[in-house]
Amino acid sequence: MRDFESEERLRQQQREMKRAKIREMRRLRERRKKMLLIAGAVVIICLGVGGIRLLGNTATKEEPSAQASAQEDTENMEATDTEAAPSVQTASAGDAEGETAEETAPNTEDAAEEEQEEEPAVNPDIPFASGYTFEGADSAAAVNAETVLSTYALLVDLDNNTVVAQRNANDRMIPASMTKILTVLVAAEHVTDLDDTFTITREITDYSYSNDCSAVGFGDGETVTVRDLLYGTVLPSGADAAAGLAFYVSGSLEGFVDLMNEKLDELGLSDTAHFTNCVGLYDENHYCTPYDMAVILKAAVENELCREVLSAHTYTTSPTEQHPEGITISNWFLRRIEDKETNGEVVCAKTGYVAQSGSCAASYEVTDSGKHYICVTADTYSSWRCIYDHVAIYQEYTE
Repeated sequence: MRDFESEERLRQQQREMKRAKIREMRRLRERRKKMLLIAGAVVIICLGVGGIRLLGNTATKEEPSAQASAQEDTENMEATDTEAAPSVQTASAGDAEGETAEETAPNTEDAAEEEQEEEPAVNPDIPFASGYTFEGADSAAAVNAETVLSTYALLVDLDNNTVVAQRNANDRMIPASMTKILTVLVAAEHVTDLDDTFTITREITDYSYSNDCSAVGFGDGETVTVRDLLYGTVLPSGADAAAGLAFYVSGSLEGFVDLMNEKLDELGLSDTAHFTNCVGLYDENHYCTPYDMAVILKAAVENELCREVLSAHTYTTSPTEQHPEGITISNWFLRRIEDKETNGEVVCAKTGYVAQSGSCAASYEVTDSGKHYICVTADTYSSWRCIYDHVAIYQEYTE
């Protein structure tokens, strides 16, 4: 029997070693940039000081000589003036040098601050550009129709917030269980104790069963941790876990949906996205665009807890009376794509499916060169086809 937990620990160690290597390469690049910046500032200062002194010497040499016909006292006065002039000019040069240094130093600091601002605000492991506006959608490459079959497709370069390739990226789509990315993001922003517990109710199990949802398998009256609810929402796309999070955070499904829509507004998506449930059930008023979903995933990846949950390949829930050994759950998208050639590592992912959406997924990749991308696809005929569409997009359009 395979030991999934040992395999997952090994994969996590390998991923961390790879990320550490990428971070070290990035730090070396940043050091080189700063050294070049400082050297350039020193050169500018030296050139400025040298130029001022040269002008001062030239002005001294051009000082008119005393008139031969002038009286001796006048000559002495002019000589005194001529001798004083260099010291005045030298003082001026010194002042100019000081001003040049003062003007240059802030610029150097500003440049260094700009370099630092490129570092992630949340965690050094996510050093891509800030903000939730992606430029270049109209001029981006059209996704290859021969290799990518999804009706909707989008690839975003997070290092400069630009759209690399797209197909119907700004058209309304049905997000299905990709919705749960926002569910765990909103929950992560409100929970404070992952070991706190919550008891699953009959209302939650009935909600999951009556809507024919995928589920972790929690039972009525089962007490689980908040951590279990987070992982259960993402890995098996459990509606029982997602509904549990909603009740834990807000006391009701409706109250939690209000928080979700507030988050959409905060991300600048309220004009094109609106959610009516935390699970991803089909509803004509539950929609977003591929562009919107890319923004939601970017915000989730920036959240350390969300990134941890979205990157887990397997997880075993806490032991309970109903499940003494816990329940082992998997993110099958990550487990199936991990051995495919994508020019890097697909770190985070969440899939979805309802009849109206077809198979869909949103994923986050770090390439072998250290670049960061988000890919969103929707409306294809199977979960495997969805995986192959992501593989094809990463292969063809990433650096």
